[in-house]
Amino acid sequence: MRTQKKLPEFSSQAKKAIEKLDVKAKARIKDGILGIPEGDIVPLQGIEDSYRLRVGKWRIIFRWINDEQIFIQKVSPRGDAYKGA
Repeated sequence: MRTQKKLPEFSSQAKKAIEKLDVKAKARIKDGILGIPEGDIVPLQGIEDSYRLRVGKWRIIFRWINDEQIFIQKVSPRGDAYKGA
């Protein structure tokens, strides 16, 4: 079973998106990411080994690097999350 033991890696897009958020949203996103593999997570259709984590109106697209670490590809509002994924 996969359990996140190492800190996640972030794409430059994900870092920029998180930096623009207000303090409350940043905290929710951080808690959601650090809580993986718990949470509302589903595999993305058509994109192998990619998953979506829902945190309120935000969607975090990620993939597992190995059984202990994830790579955050994208953080965006629900309506924009799947464009260009």
